[in-house]
Amino acid sequence: MSDNTLTVLIVEPMKMPYTRQIPDTLQAMQKIVGGDIEAVYPHDGPVALVCGSEGKSTGMQPNRFLCLENGKPYDVVCGTFFLAGIHGESFVSLTPEQIRRYRSIYSRGMVMTRLNKGGKKEHER
Repeated sequence: MSDNTLTVLIVEPMKMPYTRQIPDTLQAMQKIVGGDIEAVYPHDGPVALVCGSEGKSTGMQPNRFLCLENGKPYDVVCGTFFLAGIHGESFVSLTPEQIRRYRSIYSRGMVMTRLNKGGKKEHER
């Protein structure tokens, strides 16, 4: 890994999470999420979930639930997102332990959608 790349965990709708090294640039991050980025912090520890800032309002496909410690969902992330480590105000590569932990968490809790008779997905109604 070089100083200008990040090892992140990418989570696409209806797919298993996977790691990728990406350039440490805003443009690379925007390409993954499909637009402007927003970082949220649903987990304890130095990890950011980076998603599209307008994923819900633009009709992106529901992806994964965000859950409380008891497993109860409290929100849903729409569109592709990625997880990155954080250090201060900067994104950094995930550690191997973080990759294992978050791959396990996001390998379950997929949001399933179905098509209605008009061909639109239920979340687009």
